[in-house]
Amino acid sequence: MTLKMEIRRYRASDFDGVKSLWDEAFPGDPPWNRAEAAIPAKLAFQPDLFLVAAEDSQVIGSVMAGYDGHRGWLYSVAVRKGCERGGVGTALVHEAERSLRALGCEKINLQVRASNEEVVQFYAGLGYAIEDRISLGRRL
Repeated sequence: MTLKMEIRRYRASDFDGVKSLWDEAFPGDPPWNRAEAAIPAKLAFQPDLFLVAAEDSQVIGSVMAGYDGHRGWLYSVAVRKGCERGGVGTALVHEAERSLRALGCEKINLQVRASNEEVVQFYAGLGYAIEDRISLGRRL
């Protein structure tokens, strides 16, 4: 893990750093997943579950979590290129898990694109398993 790294709650001053990180980590994401839409929505609901990893005041990672009283979810887990494989993602996920557990959450779900085998392996290494489910969605 990066020695000077701190994991903390998102601050308004982090917006440009998170936007840049997401543009790098999630190229081609749809408009509703981009920072301009997703960050204000998250800040309006459970803002304490939006965490960043920062080093020397630069955002190097992010995670958003949510809890509905039944299940927790992880979203937008991203690590700056050049900081990958340094423990940043693991630290972010563990801190999000601690935050969810403190709310009484007993199960966490997340979604990964089926083609993203590297990320699937990352989560498998953290104890997550592929479940026999079909993910459905509908834009409102």
